[in-house]
Amino acid sequence: MTYSFTPRGICAREIIVDVDDQGVIQDLQIVGGCDGNHKGLASLLRGMKARDAMERLKGISCGPRPTSCPDQLAQGLEKILAQN
Repeated sequence: MTYSFTPRGICAREIIVDVDDQGVIQDLQIVGGCDGNHKGLASLLRGMKARDAMERLKGISCGPRPTSCPDQLAQGLEKILAQN
């Protein structure tokens, strides 16, 4: 199922993630921000269990910001997993 959410405190404007019935990330798009980094992150996470990705990415900061695109994705995944 595809989920979309608006991140807070980062450059990106939207995060779109497709998680299958087994909880595996099938696709990831991050709109806005550092395109190359987002493509790399998406490539690394495809095929990974959403729970594993969430645990690895949660708490990562970006410069002086207390959050980052990976952290915002982790927070989104946490909400998705709580719903399912």
